[in-house]
Amino acid sequence: MEQTLLIYNTLSRSKERFEPLHAPNVGMYVCGPTVYGDPHLGHARPAITFDILFRYLKHLGYKVRYVRNITDVGHMEHDADDGDDKIEKKARLEQLEPMEVAQYYTNRYHTAMNALNVLPPSIEPQATGHIIEQEELVKQILDNGYAYESNGSIYFDIEKYNKDHKYGILSGRSLENIVNESRSLAGVGEKRHQADFALWKRAMPEHIMRWHSVFKYKTGSYYENKKAKYRQITIEGFPGWHCECTAMGRKYLGNHFDIHGGGMDLVFPHHECEIAQAVASQGDQMVRYWMHNNMITINGQKMGKSLGNFITLEQFFTGSHDSLEQAYSPMTIRFFILSAHYRSTVDFSNDALKASEKGLERLMNGLSDLDRVPVSDTCDEVTDRFVKQLRQRCYDAMNDDFQTQLVISYLFEACHVVNTLLDHKAHICADCLKELAETMRLFAFDLLGLKPENGDNNEAREEAYGKVVDMVLSLRAKAKADKDWTTSDKIRDALADAGFEVKDTKDGVTWRLNR
Repeated sequence: MEQTLLIYNTLSRSKERFEPLHAPNVGMYVCGPTVYGDPHLGHARPAITFDILFRYLKHLGYKVRYVRNITDVGHMEHDADDGDDKIEKKARLEQLEPMEVAQYYTNRYHTAMNALNVLPPSIEPQATGHIIEQEELVKQILDNGYAYESNGSIYFDIEKYNKDHKYGILSGRSLENIVNESRSLAGVGEKRHQADFALWKRAMPEHIMRWHSVFKYKTGSYYENKKAKYRQITIEGFPGWHCECTAMGRKYLGNHFDIHGGGMDLVFPHHECEIAQAVASQGDQMVRYWMHNNMITINGQKMGKSLGNFITLEQFFTGSHDSLEQAYSPMTIRFFILSAHYRSTVDFSNDALKASEKGLERLMNGLSDLDRVPVSDTCDEVTDRFVKQLRQRCYDAMNDDFQTQLVISYLFEACHVVNTLLDHKAHICADCLKELAETMRLFAFDLLGLKPENGDNNEAREEAYGKVVDMVLSLRAKAKADKDWTTSDKIRDALADAGFEVKDTKDGVTWRLNR
């Protein structure tokens, strides 16, 4: 069945029907990490959010080229134009080469993403590997009159751009507001306007990463005089932070592509500057749909390295942080993030993570229990209706701007149905059981990207003992029906002694083999 997908576009501030520019091909660019430290929970959210998008678009039949960059140069502290490059600062502190730092933390990032079952992108370009493309972008902006040289650096001319176009269309900010917010930034003295941002920076003597760049560009009223005047600037420097994504997005996805994603903290200034760079260099916007996930917070404050309030993913996995009451598995973290809509804020707490751990266990048990559901010749009416509606209900949730939290709630309803079937309080035919199993596994495993984690408490042992346990539990159910509580309790205790945990719930009887 054809699905109609709605995506919330930050640019229009509304949900829009997803219509690729060149279907069935889809171009998607997502801002990746600046690799100067271990990945934390804040990094996990965009990675998982856009992993869901990648998985779902491919499931719908699109051929997706997913580009996620690695920032390894030009990202200054506090997102300013001057100061220390984050990677260079780390390199000096640890007496390493900047690329040694970048490679080490890139590897750490990949390890964490693999643990979270985040699929690798189609292309993962590095900023330092695309200096030529960034130089060409700056040259085009200079050619078109939207940049200037000052004290050996090149800046984007916001005021000139704003007269011809409009700066602030993504964030909804006016130039006056941006100026007021920019007064505290370092380096405004050599700019024409406080809101101007660096396209190429002159390297100070202590700056390690630098490139010899020559910018030859047109000046003057070229189109009026029909004769180009040229000026040449030679700079020992490095690209500004905003250049890399515009340049690499265009290189791998073309002048116009479908989706650009990232965290909501990138809307301004990073993505706002990307839009300005694209329009200033090629005359129009590159991106059709801008998507942004909201933040992970701690006590209401954004989690981030710059704020010093972050918990690394490795610390979550091992429990080695003072704020953690226990270790939390990678799938618990993934489930925690998917339990809220990607555009809503998620506040970290141990209680929330423990609830996610229990929810994940409930879902995994329900999926495992599918193999033990008894088959009948026919379905009862309620079960038949539920199974026939489940798949489309899950699709409807995903199609409505990726409501993963609703999909999880529907899968929990399915787990309730499974328990009811195991307790012989409902009946299901073979075709409906197949549909139920396929739907639950499709959305839980393939689309939400969850997976079983417990190597010991898994399908192998459950399959080996399942039929015997089910037979024993049926005897216990008969004893309970006959009000023979002594026999019922004796069976339960004997199973417990053998390592089986039996629970009587409002949904029916469940069991699991303990580690």
